[in-house]
Amino acid sequence: MMQRPDVAPDETAWGKSRGLDPRLPAYPLVRHLLDAAAVALFLWDCYLSDNQRLAIAEGFDEPDALDQARALTALCAGLHDIGKLSAFQFCDARGRGGLSDSLADDPGRIGVERLGHDIAGMEAAPAVLEALGFGATADVAIERIAEVLGGHHGRFHRFDPQRAHPSRQSHLGGATWARQREAHAAAVLGALDDPSPPAKFAAPAAVLVTGVVILADWLVSQEGYLRRWQRQLDPSLARHFETSLKDAETLVREAGLMSVDLERKGFAEAYGIAGGPNPLQRSIAEGLAPLCDGAGCGVRRAGILLVTAAPGDGKSEAALEAERVMSRAFGTRGFAFLLPTMATSDQMHSRIARILARQDGTEAGLTLTHSMAWLSSAYAAEGLTAGEPVLVCEGEDDATPAGKRAAEHLAAMRPSSWLFGAKRPLLAQYTVGTIDQALMAVLPVRHNALRLLALSGKTFIVDEAHAYDPYMQVLLGRLLNWLGRYGVPVILLSATLPASVGDKLIKEYLRGAGRKPSELKGRCFQAPYPGWLYVDACDGRSKQIEPGDQEAQAEERRMRLQVQIEPVVHHAEGGRRGRLSVIEQLLEPVFTDEGGCALVVCNTVAQAQETYQHLKGRFGEGGLTLSEHREGDGDLQLLHARFPGDVRERLTRAVTSGMGRGGSRPQRRVIVATQVVEQSLDLDADVVISDLAPLALLLQRAGRCWRHETWWVRHGYPGGRGRPAWAEAGPRLVVLDPIAGQGGVPAQWGEVYAEALLMETSSTLHERGTRAICIPEDVQDLVEKVHGDRGGRFDWSLPDTAAAWVAHVGKTAAQQGVGALLAIPRVGHVTRLNQLHHLEGEEDEWEASTRLGADSVRLLCVYAHPDGTVTLDAEGRRPLPKAAASGRMELSDVRAIMGRTIPVNAEWFSGERERHQPPKDWAEHTMLADLVVVHLPVHDCEAQSVAVGGKHFLLDEELGLVRS
Repeated sequence: MMQRPDVAPDETAWGKSRGLDPRLPAYPLVRHLLDAAAVALFLWDCYLSDNQRLAIAEGFDEPDALDQARALTALCAGLHDIGKLSAFQFCDARGRGGLSDSLADDPGRIGVERLGHDIAGMEAAPAVLEALGFGATADVAIERIAEVLGGHHGRFHRFDPQRAHPSRQSHLGGATWARQREAHAAAVLGALDDPSPPAKFAAPAAVLVTGVVILADWLVSQEGYLRRWQRQLDPSLARHFETSLKDAETLVREAGLMSVDLERKGFAEAYGIAGGPNPLQRSIAEGLAPLCDGAGCGVRRAGILLVTAAPGDGKSEAALEAERVMSRAFGTRGFAFLLPTMATSDQMHSRIARILARQDGTEAGLTLTHSMAWLSSAYAAEGLTAGEPVLVCEGEDDATPAGKRAAEHLAAMRPSSWLFGAKRPLLAQYTVGTIDQALMAVLPVRHNALRLLALSGKTFIVDEAHAYDPYMQVLLGRLLNWLGRYGVPVILLSATLPASVGDKLIKEYLRGAGRKPSELKGRCFQAPYPGWLYVDACDGRSKQIEPGDQEAQAEERRMRLQVQIEPVVHHAEGGRRGRLSVIEQLLEPVFTDEGGCALVVCNTVAQAQETYQHLKGRFGEGGLTLSEHREGDGDLQLLHARFPGDVRERLTRAVTSGMGRGGSRPQRRVIVATQVVEQSLDLDADVVISDLAPLALLLQRAGRCWRHETWWVRHGYPGGRGRPAWAEAGPRLVVLDPIAGQGGVPAQWGEVYAEALLMETSSTLHERGTRAICIPEDVQDLVEKVHGDRGGRFDWSLPDTAAAWVAHVGKTAAQQGVGALLAIPRVGHVTRLNQLHHLEGEEDEWEASTRLGADSVRLLCVYAHPDGTVTLDAEGRRPLPKAAASGRMELSDVRAIMGRTIPVNAEWFSGERERHQPPKDWAEHTMLADLVVVHLPVHDCEAQSVAVGGKHFLLDEELGLVRS
């Protein structure tokens, strides 16, 4: 029974002041607490998924009492700012001046210790709850509630029971302040009908509750909402709470967080594909439902699905078919579709937008989430402004800028402006983005609990699961471990995943779901190729594609890939065996009258630029139309990651539209590219020429060769023009092998790929001789031979090979070790919430990397003209934007600046960052302040190179960033 305090809440204690009408009193703290509790109740009812509600209820040891768990979640939201009844009240002159005499005259030892109100709330909560009747049986739960309150600004803190003792809280104010904390808490408890104290509050559930608290706080802290209340406060707190409950739906809906039920359409209509599903897709749609509907152990628990098939086999549609089944069975709302790169995410976002629009999902929230998402023309809207400022003490930034309007179906799918805000896109019902955004959930960064909340209510889809290094695989495994505990259905897609990696990821998920290591020992979870494997999280039982369906799928896309090994020499004296000479000879047929389409994949940007220039010089006089990068078209195109963002997006769009399944296929085109074309980009080439790469990546690159042949045979070739005569022998992958040509890996490749994997790949291909690779039959065996768990199969008698192998194993172990060190603990090992922020300083996204050795700074090349002006273009037509006198930058200006940036390695500027600082008036802008700015001098209307770190930099409109 709750014990009522003998005082009412003092409404001179304020909760919000900044940004509100200065002519009116600051917004009372008790009202803000009631608002947050009301919105938390609505979020429970209409935002959380079934599996999230169940996970929280189980965490309170109340799996059959969802209403109790609902009230306790709202209680945490309603108490989140209780720590503001402390020195916080004196941090604003207006608020301080409005305090009642009783509070002002009893400060205790306020001010003797600098303490954020989140920590103050954590330390005050136990005494408050115990005074209100939360007895000794709830001590553990009370401490957990205190941890949640301490974490509502995104970072959990260590709870110290001694500091939480009432006798040691004079630094939070005198006795009057303690009574007011109790009175404010009692108002919240009363509004929630006095929920009973929980006997338990497990850490995983507390993390989700913290996410709800943060989200509720952000929603009720919007400036417009507070200003409306500020003008018309109801004298009655009870009526205020009732009105807040009614307002909650509007707040959540305007934020774009209301879920929308799709009108599920048939396969062809949903995906815009003529005909029905292929055998793999059909097998999943029909075979998965009985497994999911029969899942159980008394409660509904999800499972993990691994889908393996060759590039172009429709794995994306297969995943979405699986999502239909799993979301319906397990009660998730929407999905997160994660990919390895920004370019593939942009392309997938457009596809998903069309799929949702076809199923009447235009009202659903769909976000694109990666660091540069707001630069994508497919996502941004002209004139879209930031959502309302969220008035939180930690300075939550305004929403990220956005740009011009794209196609109509994309415009219809754009999320509300609120979802454009920092750290919010993952909260949408549907989200597409890079895997990095999800992996942040298991790094010790601020608001990782909010990311876990956002991900745990959706079906979780990871494309290209093979594309991540050992460090990222550790992070992905850790995330799957947490999602397993929350009963999240997971779908992994891959064309070349080693069995050992897939097995580890599945076991991490199952361990999170509660399966003991002893249960999993000796078991091996391997999906057939092509095919799928589903493992139930409840009992660990597995089911895979039926043999007949597997064979049907193999027959559907069976292909004999001819692999042509060309020994090459990378130095200038290579003669006819020189790399460029060999490429030139191979492409000769493309530049005949018959033409054709070829893809040349290079291992480094510098070699791609060199190759492009060589082909330009060699074939330019033969009628070759060079790519105009401002338009993104031409017979010869260059695509890599070191173009400014706006140029790269145009180039990627032009490449995919011209060589995709439905594109207006050109008669002649050669694309010179780097690894950016390996994954998820929809390209079909008549021949693929590739530098030597690890075998799994060569197979990925080969997946761009004759990718749509089966489709075109059935439905007709674009323009009625078939393959050129020189390509009619079948799909061909040409591998430029420097190990065979010059006896080793070129020095200019650096550490792009492990030497051991390159040597093993070269050896494996030469062993095969002229035998074609049968796809899909040979794929998994080849992947295992080079990338699999080799155990004791390694031959130590070859010194050079042994040294390379030792280096590779050592690097792999080091990456895995760093991942294990940085990642938060497995879900079953968390006893204190501050373990989610176990490394000092690793608080924010820019301080914790999801990729080791990744490009880590953004470079902006600007042009310095003789008259002293600085512009974004060499022609001098786009002046470098400046901040207004208020210090603010126009959103269009920020977008223009960031659109010209390029991701590069921070080590290039080691010791020289001071020389390349952005303008001083950009110093306070979140995105612009950390740019590296290089000034390129302009003479006679042409940009000149500039020396940086012993190299020369030049941003060439045709070649991109040249570093020589």
